[in-house]
Amino acid sequence: MTRQIVLKSRPTGLPLLSNFETREIILPELMNGQVLLTPQIFSVDPYMRGRMNEGASYIAPFNVDEPIAGGGIAMIAESRAQGFEAGSFVQGFIPWQEEILMDPTGLSIVDETIAPLDYYLGILGMPGLTAYFGLLEIGKLKQGETIVVSGAAGAVGIVVGQLAKIQGCHVVGIAGSDIKVDYLLNELHFDEAINYKTTKDLDAAIRLACPSGVDVYFDNVGGEISDTVISQINKFARIIICGQISLYNSTSIPIGPRLQGTLLKKSALMQGFIVSNYAKRFPEGLNALAQLVVSGQLNYTSTSYSGFDKLPEAFIALFEGKNLGKLIVKL
Repeated sequence: MTRQIVLKSRPTGLPLLSNFETREIILPELMNGQVLLTPQIFSVDPYMRGRMNEGASYIAPFNVDEPIAGGGIAMIAESRAQGFEAGSFVQGFIPWQEEILMDPTGLSIVDETIAPLDYYLGILGMPGLTAYFGLLEIGKLKQGETIVVSGAAGAVGIVVGQLAKIQGCHVVGIAGSDIKVDYLLNELHFDEAINYKTTKDLDAAIRLACPSGVDVYFDNVGGEISDTVISQINKFARIIICGQISLYNSTSIPIGPRLQGTLLKKSALMQGFIVSNYAKRFPEGLNALAQLVVSGQLNYTSTSYSGFDKLPEAFIALFEGKNLGKLIVKL
């Protein structure tokens, strides 16, 4: 017997604990070509909220009454698959279960002697690669430019800001608490950081933090924050659409400023992307990030919950802004 957490019902607005249900299942016998996994760390990520809705997107939706699945690190407890030895750690997309029997296709071996296991879900995983390719391919940063990062204290934002500092840019982060602002300024050495929740005039705060205007905007949140930042872009600015977490729980289509006029007048680029667009180049990105981590140029932090039963609570916490850095659940 093992336990799993399924999507009991599709949420309307912010997910509730009642949208999840824990069930017991019986695992079948291990077959040739399969591995038995014991998860060590689960990743909870904003994109998973979109998978709770019906309808087509860039990734298939979760099915009601079936397990939630996401990024995770697991240990191979038993193996009948070539190349996957018992005792090794693997990374990949795995269901929310305490034990998992599966084909290892899509799993990759990770080495805990190079970096802590949770790094492979953060700075050496999807968030780090998202920051790396977003800046490299869309941002095309130049030394001395000004970049604004929303959701700056999240898993992607902390990497974006540090990479931009390494490239000699003026880095401004927007976050949702004084603790996060302090971390950005004093630990990651952002040039400026703004608490949007306590700032009475965000437009004025951004103008003060960006006296030369905004050359690059790395957008993790969308909504009114992005409307305000985009109103201050420079000519030939690049706007990187990575996430829209402020809108993921909306129950209607929000109406905001029409941006086409601003983009036209500023000859600006706005481009959305999914990190899997660059899957063939993941080794390049991981190698570059690993070198910066080993050299001490990139720092990393995470917020962790403990215990399998905490997965739904941790997921909801993402949308309440309770995480500093990557949010994970350790078993």
